[in-house]
Amino acid sequence: MPKDETISRLFREKETMAVYRKTESKYAVYGVFALLLMAAAVTPAAQTGGKTPATGGAAQSAPKINADRLAPNYPIPYRSPTIDSVREVLTRILSYLEGCTPAGLVNPKTGEPVEDFSRPPTDAVFEAGSFYLISYEWGVTYSGMLLAAEATSDPRFADYAGKRLELLAALFPHYQAQTKADPKIRTAMNSVVIPRSLDDSGSMCAAMIKARRAGVAPSIQPMIDNYMRYVSKEQFRLEDGTLARNRPFPNTLWLDDLYMSVPALAQMGKATGETAYYDDAVKQILQFSGRMFVKEKGLYMHGWVQDMDVHPVFHWARANGWALMAKTELLEVLPDSHPGRAAVLDLLRAHIRGLASCQSGQGLWHQLLDRNDSYLETSASAMFAHCIARAVNRGWIDRNAYLAMLQSAWNAVASKVNAQGQVEGTCIGTGLVFDPVFYYYRPTSVFAAHGYGPVLQAGAEMIRLLKKR
Repeated sequence: MPKDETISRLFREKETMAVYRKTESKYAVYGVFALLLMAAAVTPAAQTGGKTPATGGAAQSAPKINADRLAPNYPIPYRSPTIDSVREVLTRILSYLEGCTPAGLVNPKTGEPVEDFSRPPTDAVFEAGSFYLISYEWGVTYSGMLLAAEATSDPRFADYAGKRLELLAALFPHYQAQTKADPKIRTAMNSVVIPRSLDDSGSMCAAMIKARRAGVAPSIQPMIDNYMRYVSKEQFRLEDGTLARNRPFPNTLWLDDLYMSVPALAQMGKATGETAYYDDAVKQILQFSGRMFVKEKGLYMHGWVQDMDVHPVFHWARANGWALMAKTELLEVLPDSHPGRAAVLDLLRAHIRGLASCQSGQGLWHQLLDRNDSYLETSASAMFAHCIARAVNRGWIDRNAYLAMLQSAWNAVASKVNAQGQVEGTCIGTGLVFDPVFYYYRPTSVFAAHGYGPVLQAGAEMIRLLKKR
């Protein structure tokens, strides 16, 4: 080949290689995609060695690639909720509860409504409804209504709580005087006048203090004082001051009792400014946790017995919800300067980490948190959503670390509120037992009152979070 042609050919090859290098990375990607298309385009005949499948006809052509086929099939909507969508869920619950929990007293003999609350008949009963107006579950519901009113600016939520709490306030003086005159008498207000447990007193007391601070039910102070006397002075305690019960065994701690005591103590500290209430609340958190918090899992056991050497450990979800809510409510009002605040905050963070690690793939949590073959339970999941949202909103935990799982939790909880406003999938009232079968087979019901307050609180806190965004 002549020298001039050789030089010309070399220059052409050099230019070609330069162009190739500029485009090879882009076309390498196209090449991979082409291979995928080729693989997807294999016909049934090719897959069977050139033979047509026995379908009675010719070889079938390959289906076209459709992007929809690659979309995940989420059982629960996987998207960020909106303020309007959350508000709609809360309003649905409100409408249902307004219709099935009337605020009235009736004569049981005639069925006629009692008009004069200052002197009602001794045997008068609350007007029949689906839920009991003076239970610990309804204390959580009143608190949820107050929080929903604040988050939505809809006064109907506060009116719900105020109307029923003012009814109790109107009845209390008469029934209290009757009971003092005859301690054996039994009335519709018996658990308010003579509380006999933390279940009778703590949750309702906390809700009433919140209502009074919000100006919703200004005449309820006598009931608050009566409840607080029981929590602070009359409930059984261990020698170190830890609140306890004597069932099912002597000197037993129920994790539930953190919520049945700590929020009331914390709210009383806020209302009065007396540090003794804060001190007692912090002491309960730390002393329960020292006995019942399993650090390796970041979860609490349900029960602890002083004279039991080896404890069967069951991480019941709702009990963990009560504990998380107690810490959350305490931190909400506990002064920054209190010496116990840092320890309570550390426990809250550790507990949330433990709970985040066992959230299910549907966004809810299991009845026994570390046992994935136990059913998914709504009330506890709502409690966790509420508290984690509050912790994010207050800056107690990293927003970026928990926002996605929190949104999944709320979406899952919201899916359990049916068209009538009933909360589905809530475990009924549950005692303390040391075997798994008991927890696995507790029924769920829309009439389990434990679900309504937590869902209201979770939704209210989600609205606050979405407003910040």
